[in-house]
Amino acid sequence: MKRPSDQTLNQPLGGNQMPRFGGIASMMRLPVHEDAKGLDACFVGVPLDIGTSNRSGARFAPRSIRAESCLLRPYNMATGAAPFDSLQVADIGDVAINTFDLKKSIDIIESAYNDILSHGCIPLTLGGDHTVTYPILKAIKAKYGPVALVHIDAHADINDDMFGERIAHGTPFRRAHEEGLLDSSAVFQIGLRGTGYSPDDFNWSRSQGWTIVQAEECWGQSLKPLMREIRKQIGNRPIYLSFDIDGLDPAFAPGTGTPEIGGLTIWQGLEIIRGCSGLNLVGGDVVEVSPPYDSSGNTSLVAANLLYEMLCVLPGVQSK
Repeated sequence: MKRPSDQTLNQPLGGNQMPRFGGIASMMRLPVHEDAKGLDACFVGVPLDIGTSNRSGARFAPRSIRAESCLLRPYNMATGAAPFDSLQVADIGDVAINTFDLKKSIDIIESAYNDILSHGCIPLTLGGDHTVTYPILKAIKAKYGPVALVHIDAHADINDDMFGERIAHGTPFRRAHEEGLLDSSAVFQIGLRGTGYSPDDFNWSRSQGWTIVQAEECWGQSLKPLMREIRKQIGNRPIYLSFDIDGLDPAFAPGTGTPEIGGLTIWQGLEIIRGCSGLNLVGGDVVEVSPPYDSSGNTSLVAANLLYEMLCVLPGVQSK
């Protein structure tokens, strides 16, 4: 986005300006904007959990993630990324979903993201359950065409239906495939594991040409080599990054609706996101945080950090 040379870039409110437990609880204590106009990137909440099949509570995640994000500072000490020195970023609040109608909420979310993308802004989403990724991808396709996908999750989320319903948190990537939202030559699902109903729970994805990296393949390994290969395969095409918090082992992220043992570590999650640096990332989300099952707030804290790391690898971010 081209901006006036004299424009002041938004900065997170510092801990010496206002105690971290004070002030407005926006994401990273950034300014709050009404919409995405004039922004390069935005944080946006989608407080929806009526697509869940087990433990609900993800509707409270955007508020909880924002609260825990007060501990984040603007400069990434590990990677050198300084996103607020080169991008105009703000928190644009939450999408006003319909609490009682999942299908109407899908349309509301898609419309909201069409507006965000019309301003040339890259959305980073505080979910919400994983249903929200489906309408986001619908809006992304309208802007960019079919996109590459890096999807971190314990579950493939490719069910044809759940209790006869074709829209739910276990179906978004089946719907996305059917509607041509994804570039099937560049879809990567990482961290899949647990029990299932049949081999098709993961093999359906493989049959579409997607790359499946089960959690067991990641145990005790750095994921830097995997991400080098993924970067080569994706190249310059637009990519969306979707991070279900249950992709991490419940030892690290217990506050989620459908936990599975044997998951990724936090540092592997960081390697995946940081491994997207240099790619044409057009959006990302962290979903399925359930604060009622997160008594310490640590799962929300992890989610806040993952979203910050996504911001740090967006196109145009400079390093010091």
